[in-house]
Order: sequence, then C-alpha cells, then structure tokens
Amino acid sequence: MNEELLLFTMLDMAGTFAFAISGAIAARQKNLDLFGIIAIAFMVACGGGIIRDVCIGAIPPAGLTDWRYLTLALVAAALAMVAYPLLQRLDHPVQMFDAVGLSFFAVFGAHKALALGYNAQVAILMGIVSAVGGGVLRDVLLNRTPLILRKEIYASAALVAAVVQVGGVRLGLSMDWVPWVGIGLCFGLRFLAMRHGWNLPRFAPHRKP
Repeated sequence: MNEELLLFTMLDMAGTFAFAISGAIAARQKNLDLFGIIAIAFMVACGGGIIRDVCIGAIPPAGLTDWRYLTLALVAAALAMVAYPLLQRLDHPVQMFDAVGLSFFAVFGAHKALALGYNAQVAILMGIVSAVGGGVLRDVLLNRTPLILRKEIYASAALVAAVVQVGGVRLGLSMDWVPWVGIGLCFGLRFLAMRHGWNLPRFAPHRKP
C-alpha cells in the first residue's frame, strides 16, 4: 500500500468513526436501545459513503462490503454508551463529532470520485454528498431537523474542503498537505459557525407593491 493510498484510507476510517460517534450519541440522547444505537451509528457512518459509491458506480459500496465500517460503528456505539456522561460534557457533542466527520468525508469523497476518473464538478458534488449524507439520515431517522436545512453553515463548509482537494489535485500539488488544508478549513469554518452563529445570507420576503 503506497503512502497516498494509506493516507486516504486513514481519512476515510477517521471520518467513519467520527460520524459513528455522532450517530451513537444522538441515538443515546433519544434513549434508543442497543440495536437502535448500533443501527444509527452505522447509518451515519456509512450512509453518505454508500450514496456516493452508488452515484459513481463503485458497486457494491465499500460500506456494505468492508468489515471495518461495521466494526467502527460497533466500537463507536460501545464508546458512546460507556463514556456517554463524559461525552455529554462537551459543547454540542453531536455537532462537534459531525463536524469532524464532515471534514474528512468531504475530502475523501472528492478524492475517490477523481480517482475513478470523474471530472472536477462531479468530484466536488460527491465530496459534499459524502459529507452531508450520513448526517441527514441520522437526523431524519431521529426525527430531528437535518443540519443541512438549518440556518448554520454546513454544506458550504464541505464545499470548501472538496474544492481545495480537487483544486490541489488539478494543480498537481502535494497530497502530503493538500487534504489537511481542506480538512482544517472545513472543520474551522464549521466550528466557528457553531460558536458564533454564522449563517449564509438570507433574503427578505418579496413584498408586492
């Protein structure tokens, strides 16, 4: 396994684990049973990746064939149950772990689409789909308003990471640091948006004369 492949595999696994933690915590907050926590953790961890893989023809999706994804979901569910009181001390733990997963998946999703020969536009879209898909499934299944539909900066943060990754590849820049720039910008933007209540501009309703 070469260094670049190892790097992006690690990014994928790290994002999977972070998303699984966010799903497990959210399920625990809703007082779901053990099966429910594991199911939500797995859906959040793999949902975006499965949608991405189906869209780009990477069939069967890695999330359904690679044992590591289910293992990470199981570990995350166990951690969420054992360390739940500690995790609850964090400021918005679901959103915080979601921001981590968002950052890693936006970069990895864009990278995977490029690696399969798709153009920059498709790669950027797949980066966003990878990043937001699992969170949308989590919120819908738990009867929450999806983060992507709230006022907060969310999908646009994933867009920044995907654009950085695609731009870096197209310019021939080193993959030793480009993915980390995208990850850092995405997480930083999302974190600051949560901290300071940043929103995208909204338009006032049109009033008839």
